[in-house]
Amino acid sequence: MKRRTTLAALAVVLACGTASAQQVSVKIGVLSDMSSLYADIGGPGSTAAAKIAIADFQKANPNVKVELVSGDHQNKPDIGTNIANQWFDVDKVDMIIDVPNSGVALAVSQVAANKNKLFIVSGAASSDLTGAKCNANTVHWTYDTWMLANGTGKAMVKTGGDTWFFLTADYAFGHALERDTMAVVEKNGGKVLGKVRHPLNTNDFSSFLLQAQSSKAKVLGLANAGGDTINSIKAASEFGIVKGGQSLAGLLVFTSDVNALGLATAQGLALTETFYWDANDTNRAWTKRWHSEGGAANGKFPTMIHAGVYAGILHYLKAAVALNGNVSDGKVVVAKMKEIPTDDPLFGKGTIRADGRKVHPAYLFEVKKPEESKYPGDFYKLRATIPADEAFRPLKEGGCPLVSG
Repeated sequence: MKRRTTLAALAVVLACGTASAQQVSVKIGVLSDMSSLYADIGGPGSTAAAKIAIADFQKANPNVKVELVSGDHQNKPDIGTNIANQWFDVDKVDMIIDVPNSGVALAVSQVAANKNKLFIVSGAASSDLTGAKCNANTVHWTYDTWMLANGTGKAMVKTGGDTWFFLTADYAFGHALERDTMAVVEKNGGKVLGKVRHPLNTNDFSSFLLQAQSSKAKVLGLANAGGDTINSIKAASEFGIVKGGQSLAGLLVFTSDVNALGLATAQGLALTETFYWDANDTNRAWTKRWHSEGGAANGKFPTMIHAGVYAGILHYLKAAVALNGNVSDGKVVVAKMKEIPTDDPLFGKGTIRADGRKVHPAYLFEVKKPEESKYPGDFYKLRATIPADEAFRPLKEGGCPLVSG
């Protein structure tokens, strides 16, 4: 996991083959949750990451003009759809990126397909985006529910957590994460004893946790994210879930969640991510820039979603230059992005598959105990590295109509 790539080397990578590019102009929209339960995992931090990506690319490509806009989808598919239509039709946005909330992302993906524009998903998790609901205008960059299930879920079963109860956010993301994790649990010899679904952005988990306790399952799988994960873990602590002998599996946990919870509450959680700010010197240097240049709030730490926004924009801009700025046809741009190997400081070398899935390694972490942490943000210890060819669902198993054979 210790990659020696430096940010200084980025200019060399980006400059290669692009020095002759002339007068390329593109407009990018960061569409995120700017004010609610997913604001810390995406939100203003995604805009900060986008600013750094644009600055890095323009250093090596001064003739590339990039305009950046941002919007708040408020976790409502209709609002996300309206913004996407407005951006594509009226404001001449060429590409939309981020969109935490799978319900919104699936809706925006359809808008991009209908308008033949480009959508890069960093924030949403549903594996359906590269499965049955894939299209030629969408790239899924950072992580997905299949990856999370096969990282955290499989590890928990293999270490004795063979009976499960799910606490699930009641919308597209939660349903997909529950489905994918159930499949992994059962494939590896475990049993699912029950499940309960909670409203998005709820504050009262008491009735749901009582059901989890009464199930006697060894593992309570949290198929939720952001503020819902934070609140459910806090409530589980108050209910004595772990003290009573049950384990918590945070199926989607971010550094922002651990920061909000504190190590005393979050210690021992197993989780899977594709980027950790403190993994190496490159990531640490980028995090400093995220604060100073991007304007991200001090005291916060970037998530893998923020890293995906940065990396996704870099790769998009490479494709835009390769196409001499002809980015009006979204399918053509996606095809070029799939053709060019990916290479950036935060995710390293990778590829984008026919189904739109960006492939790179994933990492199984465990949250440290308070006494193991040496400084603010020193959250994780690495348990396993999952190679790129194992981290994501096999290409032919997703049901994507873009995949032949």
